[in-house]
Amino acid sequence: MSSSDEGGSSCSTSQKRFRGIRRRKWGKWVSEIRVPGTQDRLWLGSYAAPEAAAMAHDIAYYCLRENASLDDFNFPLMLPAGVQRGMSPRSVQKAATDAGMAVDAQIIAKRPADSPVKVEENVVNSRPEERFSPCGNDGFSDIPSWEGKEFSRELGDQALNISVDDYL
Repeated sequence: MSSSDEGGSSCSTSQKRFRGIRRRKWGKWVSEIRVPGTQDRLWLGSYAAPEAAAMAHDIAYYCLRENASLDDFNFPLMLPAGVQRGMSPRSVQKAATDAGMAVDAQIIAKRPADSPVKVEENVVNSRPEERFSPCGNDGFSDIPSWEGKEFSRELGDQALNISVDDYL
């Protein structure tokens, strides 16, 4: 899996490149992460917005990596309170996918109905006017709180492979 990374943490007008995500050739953004100590990959979903895939990656990274620093996250100030380290891989997958789908649904709901998503070859964000800004308003301040949600339910061998577009 190729990951996007941004060198430096200073504020600039350039767009944010997210860690742990990649864009499919047809425009969807996907995320997956390796389970520590194994060669297994945990599929985190397919999303319409890169921010959603990045959020899913952040949740999984936080849960799976015990010594992660805030510099390792795409959105370090937005980790939900309902997730914790030490969760099973399936619980991590569910929590990450739920968070990613919530962000994706919120971004899609904010788009005008007559405004199609523009996919460009070398651009991380599909809507330049909604670029993530680590220095200011990132557009996600009204994401619902995950506090109090239960994510530890086991799903058995059932793989989570869903997208918010499946519900539109």
